[in-house]
Amino acid sequence: MKVGMFMHCKSEKHHCLHYITKKTNEHNSDNISRTNAYQNFYTRFPEIKWALVASLVSRNAGWNMTDLMLPAFLDILGKKERNQLFMTYERANWLIFSDAYPQLLVYQLSIQQNRPLFHLLPDFHVSKYMIKEWQTFWKFGDRERLMLALIINEQNVIQQPVVHQSYFEHHVFLRLPYLLQDILLLNAIILPTTSNELYGVNVHDFTKVSNRITLGKKIASIIFHPSVYPSIYTFVSTNEHTGSRGDYEKYFAVPTKRAPMLRMVYPVISHQDIIRKDWYKQGGIKKKWLKKVSAEFNQDVSTSFYRRRKILTAYYYMKKIL
Repeated sequence: MKVGMFMHCKSEKHHCLHYITKKTNEHNSDNISRTNAYQNFYTRFPEIKWALVASLVSRNAGWNMTDLMLPAFLDILGKKERNQLFMTYERANWLIFSDAYPQLLVYQLSIQQNRPLFHLLPDFHVSKYMIKEWQTFWKFGDRERLMLALIINEQNVIQQPVVHQSYFEHHVFLRLPYLLQDILLLNAIILPTTSNELYGVNVHDFTKVSNRITLGKKIASIIFHPSVYPSIYTFVSTNEHTGSRGDYEKYFAVPTKRAPMLRMVYPVISHQDIIRKDWYKQGGIKKKWLKKVSAEFNQDVSTSFYRRRKILTAYYYMKKIL
């Protein structure tokens, strides 16, 4: 941050708000810029563990987007269905960033000024739950608690505007392409390394907020396990995110058909923001959300993910022959 901005921020609230809004909009243009923003923030502030989790989940969102451009998906899904699935990933990705990144920047400014500035969070419609959690973190520095709080928050943030929004509910989550992906477990969060070793978690029943929170906790427990963290962090710090699975498939011994880079196939989407209601006021916290989960090193996740992808590809070629 420039010294001038720092001095103004110290005395004038609107300069802080302008800075945060400008930076958030700047980095929220597409999946690539969001992923990089999360990762860069974690590099500077590793105590905010959620930022690394968010960067890896965001990478997966980009890979899911470009998967839709593989031959099998192009043939099986129509253009309309592919666009609807892309917009589901894009909208959720955008919405989480628009809520979370201002929180990260408020923390950054608080560190730089050596005083808590969390009174700025209501201006960005951040839930009362997260305002309280940031204040608690500032006092006690519990990294695990803050990471869990951010996982709980982000999944509640998208529940009404995306999962229960009438367009996505009727045109995506109740339609055959999504239901088949869900039933056949064609989606997974893949956590790569710089070898051909992959970790991951299957994604199932995405529409239930409790399931997504459990998924987030499982992902975090794998990423930060002492035996895994160095190899995953080496991957994210040495491999630029392009939105294509080629980012990690290049380490495979057997070559695969790679999806294109994201910016080659998708334009920047202009989103309309919404009037945000505080999810915490409406539903509060469920006790099961606060329970910890242990790391599950299920190597079969990545194996089964690619096995199912091969079956889908084989179906595509058989369909072409017949």
